[in-house]
Amino acid sequence: MEFIPSDIDQYCVDHTTPENDLLSKLNRETHAKVLQSRMLSGHLQGRFLSMLSHMVQPKLILEIGTYTGYSALCLAEGLAENGKIITIDVNEELEDFVRGFFQQSSLNHKIDFRVGNALEIIPDITQEIDIVFIDADKLNYANYYDLVFDKVRTGGYIIADNVLWSGKVSNPAAKDKDTLSIRAFNDKLHTDTRVENILLPIRDGLMVVRKK
Repeated sequence: MEFIPSDIDQYCVDHTTPENDLLSKLNRETHAKVLQSRMLSGHLQGRFLSMLSHMVQPKLILEIGTYTGYSALCLAEGLAENGKIITIDVNEELEDFVRGFFQQSSLNHKIDFRVGNALEIIPDITQEIDIVFIDADKLNYANYYDLVFDKVRTGGYIIADNVLWSGKVSNPAAKDKDTLSIRAFNDKLHTDTRVENILLPIRDGLMVVRKK
């Protein structure tokens, strides 16, 4: 996941608005108590998501893959006055941990945390969506994209995390299922004439798509 020299990465972090106290605490406790803590969005990516949310001022955000709630809290910062974020995760074991941090946030009333299979929950969402953030099981990225596309407003955004997959997407020798799936997903979005897209080498890669 290190695509730029560590000193340059640290310089970027040092010149980015700091995490607030709650996010800093969530960052520490995720690394101390939760498996696969590298899945956390973290400081730099979190500030990017917050910045984008502030720019759009969304009324509704859909997040697919909550993990410990860091990215949901970041995205919620830019919500419109009466906006909300629906965040979905299949991992029941983390539910209490995540809800505990959401409840400590002044944005808790804007967060609708749902535990279950996103493929089953998404079809029941009828409101128009301004931003979708996909950060769940990689094999279903294309399915999530197809499910949400018609629900996203014209001019809305779909963002997908981990699209560089530790650099394996550009390595022809990498042929594991996740790599092949993400590579196909990137090609699918890049050739979708209904959108404009940019792939950013932030952390493990963010694909940002704007619906025309």
